[in-house]
Amino acid sequence: MTFFKFVFAIFLSFLPGLVGLFVAPISTGQNAWYNTLNHSALTPAGWVFSFVWSILYFLIGIALFLVMQQPNSNGRYSKTNAYILFAINIVFNALWTFAFFGAGLPEVALIILTALIVTAIFMARSFFRISHAAFWLIVPYIVWLMFAFYLNGMILYLN
Repeated sequence: MTFFKFVFAIFLSFLPGLVGLFVAPISTGQNAWYNTLNHSALTPAGWVFSFVWSILYFLIGIALFLVMQQPNSNGRYSKTNAYILFAINIVFNALWTFAFFGAGLPEVALIILTALIVTAIFMARSFFRISHAAFWLIVPYIVWLMFAFYLNGMILYLN
């Protein structure tokens, strides 16, 4: 049963990435609109995004699994709150990819990314109350989201 919980948690964490496969380029060379934009000098090569997101989704999945493994507490620190925040975060993550790459709306994507960062912080906080290790696995994700905010913002500024 534990193995299946682990696989399920990993699967859930990769859902935004699966959505991204349908609306986003695997590398920047496959998206003509994206290639026409001016980018920050700090924009990594396309393959870096795939590599980093794969690691981050895996870490998020492990964090979710650690939360799933803990006994449920009553009150405001319940696992239900953590699951709801996780679900909201996953939805915002997929929406950002669709808004930015699928619809080509970086200004809408930046608004969604702001909501994504806020929910990621609340999710991490909720995870911390259940599993400190789960919290620390979410921290790199939040840092990367802040970097993504910078990149998204620079695209708006430079274009």
